[in-house]
Amino acid sequence: MTRIAIVGGGIAGLSAAYALEKQRRAGSRLEFIVFESGPRFGGVVQTERVGDFVIEAGPDSFLTEKSWGIDLCRELGLGDQLIASNDSQRKTYILVNGRLVPLPDGLMFMVPTNLRAAFFSPLFPWPTKLRMVREWFYRPMPDAPEATVAEFVERHYGKTMVERLAGPLVTGVYGGSAEELSASAVLPRFTEIEAKQGSLGRAMVAARKLRTDAARPIFTSLKLGMQQIIDALVNQIPGGVRRLNTKVESVRPESGKWLVRSDERTEEFDAVIIAAPAFSSAELLRNVIPDISTELQQISYTSSVTVALAYDERVRRALSSGFGFLVPDREGKRMLACTFVHQKFPHRVPEEKALLRCFLGGSRDETILQLSDQEIEQVAQAELRQILGITARPLFVKIYRWPKAMAQYEVGHKARVEKIRQVVSGMRGLALAGNAYNGIGIPDCVRSGSEAASKLLSEG
Repeated sequence: MTRIAIVGGGIAGLSAAYALEKQRRAGSRLEFIVFESGPRFGGVVQTERVGDFVIEAGPDSFLTEKSWGIDLCRELGLGDQLIASNDSQRKTYILVNGRLVPLPDGLMFMVPTNLRAAFFSPLFPWPTKLRMVREWFYRPMPDAPEATVAEFVERHYGKTMVERLAGPLVTGVYGGSAEELSASAVLPRFTEIEAKQGSLGRAMVAARKLRTDAARPIFTSLKLGMQQIIDALVNQIPGGVRRLNTKVESVRPESGKWLVRSDERTEEFDAVIIAAPAFSSAELLRNVIPDISTELQQISYTSSVTVALAYDERVRRALSSGFGFLVPDREGKRMLACTFVHQKFPHRVPEEKALLRCFLGGSRDETILQLSDQEIEQVAQAELRQILGITARPLFVKIYRWPKAMAQYEVGHKARVEKIRQVVSGMRGLALAGNAYNGIGIPDCVRSGSEAASKLLSEG
């Protein structure tokens, strides 16, 4: 009988547990235990219902093009619960000099593929528009040194593109800074294009012409919230192997086994999957693999706060169409972004109501977590009044804090992860999983957990 410990009950750890449970049901002689230090499984994936409102405390969806998320949902019997973002309302705004300016049609991340729309957009000054034309003649750079996102975008489109578009987009997704995150880790598709083809715009236009899935929505979610994935995974895992409020204090190899200590109790396992944040994994491996522990400690994290505010029909009628807006750093706001949930996912909000989700924190404002809930609510309402003109009191407010939740893929990240992978792959009975390595989204974490389970199963 093979015994495997899974340290961490977020989406990656649960995906690993589910993969092991499928093998156990298929006849493999194995058992496993999932250790979760907190009171609930799912990590940042959490949904709360308030009346007919469905409120996401963490991520509200996942990228459709990354199939691991949809495939898992279908396998769990959630295929009929999958919903798409309301792409007929897919318009995003950027706050520029206190005014919301819509992104022009044809943008693929920060790459303009519709030059006519970009030229007529007030988002870009004329020097940036001229850079867009010149970028079509950009030559391949196969030996370009690793660059930050800011450096990468600036050499193609100039500094204004970084400030008004790439920076806010990166902050909205990663909670980090374009001046610190690695382009090759965060934008691998674009850095590959630069190396082989040169121009991003020319390559993306060509790729768009070849697409056969143009009607596919960008985002996919679930009718009753992302919590459905967590609940379905937990329901697949036997209750006797699920341990909440159980912090793993140490793991160490001994005589071909792994000794896992938790709650002053030591248990013996044949293998361990550590599906915890990099800083927690570093502490667990400090006396086991010191070099890898040091590498893991170098992976930094940012914190965030999500504020959900519900309003009545008057606010709903007054709001512009679209998914929401992003706030560049130079605007001097604490808010990073805001989603109009009632337009992005109308299924989650009563027809006559509005629901806004505001995001604060990230690398530019870690101190936000030091504020009280009342102070955070005041910040959110004050900035919504300044940006959207909302003076009405919300029907209710929900605040969710996520300390050190988002891994930052800074310059050197890919090399660091490759070093970690090489050492761990050669160490029997150990696997790592989570958002610290090869992707922060839900599909990436699902894949990470499944691959960790596969590594240990392949070792026999």
